[in-house]
Amino acid sequence: MEGHNLMKRQLLLGAILFSLSGSLLAAESLCQQKEQDIQREIDMAKQHNNQRRVTGLERALTEVRAGCTDEKLKSAHSERIAEQKHKIAERERELKEERQDGDKDKIEKRERKLEEARHELKKLEAEPY
Repeated sequence: MEGHNLMKRQLLLGAILFSLSGSLLAAESLCQQKEQDIQREIDMAKQHNNQRRVTGLERALTEVRAGCTDEKLKSAHSERIAEQKHKIAERERELKEERQDGDKDKIEKRERKLEEARHELKKLEAEPY
């Protein structure tokens, strides 16, 4: 009976350790994700013989490897989201002004720009960094 309890505890401990390591692996750092994403883009650029893009991406990869922290990425991401929200507010103000002037073509142009800004915000919010 005691051996059975010991085995149960070992299994439980093993399951806990496994789930911890699994969650650590599953939640790999944002910096690692960013490196992998850049590497995928480099591979695609190489396939399309786009050397300028490869060079730029390799520089970005070097910078990520040199100074990336998840906190920096999260902070930069939050800043981009805040900037985009500011841009949306600006576009809404511009649209309101055009509606007061009544120029149909300009109103449509402002509506398109506002929609593009909202779409960009959704894209940013969906990104992990």
